Amino acid sequence: KMQDDARYLKRKVTVGSLDVHPMEIALVVHYEVEASILAETGGQMLGDRKEGQKIIRVKSLSPTTDVGALARKVVEECKLIPSSRLPEVEQLLYYLQNRKTSPVEAKDTRNVKPKDLAPFEGMELNEEAVITTVDEYVELLYEGIPEKIRGAALILQLARNPANLEELLHNEAALGALARVLREDWKQSVELATIIIYIFFCFSSFSQFHAVVSHYKIGALCMSVLEHELKRHDVWCEELRKKNKSAPEDGTLRRDQDKAFRKYQGLRAKQEQLLRVSIYLLLNLAEDTRTELKMRNKNIVGLLVKVLDRDDEELLVLVVSFLKKLSIFLENKNDMAEVDTVERLARLVPCDHEDLLSVTLRLLFNLSFDSGLRAKMVEVGLLPKLTGLLSDDNHRQIVMRILYHISMDDRFKGMFVYTDCVPQLMQMLFECGEEETEAELITICINLAANKRSAQLMCEGNGLRMLMKRALKMKDCLLMKMIRNISQHDGPTKPLFIDYVGDLAAEIRADEEEEWVLECLGTLANLTIPDLDWELVLKEYNLVPYLKDGLKPGSAEDDLILEVVIMIGTVSMDDACAAMLAKSGIIPALIELLNDDEFVCQIVYVFYQMVFHQATRDVIIKDTQAPAYLIDLMHDKNAEIRKVCDNTLDIIAENDEEWGRRIQSEKFRFHNNQWLEMVESRQADETETYLYDNDNERADLFYSADGITPGDGSISPDFFGDLQAQNGDSFHSEDVFDLTTTSSGRPVTAYGFRPDEQPLYQFT
Repeated sequence: KMQDDARYLKRKVTVGSLDVHPMEIALVVHYEVEASILAETGGQMLGDRKEGQKIIRVKSLSPTTDVGALARKVVEECKLIPSSRLPEVEQLLYYLQNRKTSPVEAKDTRNVKPKDLAPFEGMELNEEAVITTVDEYVELLYEGIPEKIRGAALILQLARNPANLEELLHNEAALGALARVLREDWKQSVELATIIIYIFFCFSSFSQFHAVVSHYKIGALCMSVLEHELKRHDVWCEELRKKNKSAPEDGTLRRDQDKAFRKYQGLRAKQEQLLRVSIYLLLNLAEDTRTELKMRNKNIVGLLVKVLDRDDEELLVLVVSFLKKLSIFLENKNDMAEVDTVERLARLVPCDHEDLLSVTLRLLFNLSFDSGLRAKMVEVGLLPKLTGLLSDDNHRQIVMRILYHISMDDRFKGMFVYTDCVPQLMQMLFECGEEETEAELITICINLAANKRSAQLMCEGNGLRMLMKRALKMKDCLLMKMIRNISQHDGPTKPLFIDYVGDLAAEIRADEEEEWVLECLGTLANLTIPDLDWELVLKEYNLVPYLKDGLKPGSAEDDLILEVVIMIGTVSMDDACAAMLAKSGIIPALIELLNDDEFVCQIVYVFYQMVFHQATRDVIIKDTQAPAYLIDLMHDKNAEIRKVCDNTLDIIAENDEEWGRRIQSEKFRFHNNQWLEMVESRQADETETYLYDNDNERADLFYSADGITPGDGSISPDFFGDLQAQNGDSFHSEDVFDLTTTSSGRPVTAYGFRPDEQPLYQFT
């Protein structure tokens, strides 16, 4: 009859996915069993379907194992895995062979002998067996500390299998007992605290179980554990320091010191296991930003930074990873700035542990967005360390990002000179070949090129020639921007550009990209070289029409129009060029642009250059209204505009009597108004002083600010103006209120300071 019944039973097994075990060195085979009872006619009477999994433990797997041979053996012995999936098995085994271990090894968290756990190694329990077994283990949690450790270790063995977590979750008695024991006894036994926290860590590895961990307030307990253990470690270190300091050099006492140090090492090793699993659990819970905020309020940053002083590399990887996660929030970043995080991280760069070095660099990158922390990185000596890592392909990109942030600060650009950073960057640029230059690489070079000494290093040998060749060939705007920064420096680098004036001028065409023309034109505008024949350049490359058209409002972006104005100012130092530009009608076009402070400053500088030359001076004075505009701008709120404008008007006044009288009259009118306002103000002060103190005379109120003109108005400033005129001196506004006049250089532009320019009096 059994044989007859079997005839109507149909069983089908379907293999699903293959995966690696999350905790153990094992493969997990997912499968589905479908069972059906068939009638005599062949129809299905009853059917059922159930999913299952088989765990294949490969304990023999080691770094030297032949993965291919082991994969074939697994396929041969496991009937569920078809031979067609051999490559997949081999790939999973290779992953297991290179996978990092779990946060705390099982052998480190179980204070029981191997024979105690032998019956449970690799056991696959059904639901009823799990409940029965856990209930037996929970009874041990009500005994003494050794029994509690044993019971917790046995429950941990079950919890390490993710398949058992859901059933353990429903055993409130077990979880409640574990939470109670942890809360009451964690100070009495580091081993017990480590094991119980590890059990809850297994739950925290899955987001759906975070609620149960929070319900039993395990996160808050871990914060307390972390704070207490760090204080305990400080006490150990202080006791050890006192013992080493007070003990004389004696053989017996030396042995006692060694014994005390070995004891300290043992305690620290156990403590670090507890710290690892506690911090890892907190890191898992910090997925929820609300939970992370609670940790921040309990000083999680300060506690983690203290752990950075440890030497355990796996613990440091965990701590730095946690800090990196926290650092993306402003409040946490500020907390890190207050507890010397950068100083502690500096000792980890460089290090032999690749994962630790990688996560440390990423944390430093997050912190480098803060200017104060960038300064701290330079202060603690990280700059040469980071530069030394540029040759490491694994870390080059993140290192260049940090260096880019540091190079943004003008205070630190010069410090790159004292490292081998610039030669390495140049070498990387030249090795790019036909490929596009990395953004991080070229942006660092652009920033460093703004430093004079760095620019000189870039030009050493054939540096400038190689840069120009690559920029012109690739039409690389960023590379030309770097060259433009180099060209702004006075000294030995600027004459090197004479050989490339023609190449740059040839690129200034209307059919080229505006951004490209902007950089080429800006580079030419920086070349204030006395021996350069600008007239030949303008004629040979027909640049005058382009410059004139470029001044038309709306013809281009403001940046390009500004560079056109600066270029006109540069070439106007040449007498023939200035005359050529004046005859082309470019001055009225410049006057039309006098509506923006940046344009005004540079346009006034162009007028200043042109009035030095006789031919252009007459055009400006007699054929344009430029002097009138300059008079209007003489008292502009912008100090740079006032300075250049005053110097230009002084030259006009010396060469044209009519304009000279108008300029002098306007200056006197302005200063007279100031003088009258000052007198009225002093008189008001004098009256107020008299009301309060009739006996206290203020002699200084009878004098003007210049110490010469009487404050009562009995002598007009005309007297001193006429006196100066009789002596052959011109009247200068600076003479009245500023006795320390200086010559004006080229005004500062929106692009940056131009340190290469000579004082304007040298251009006469």
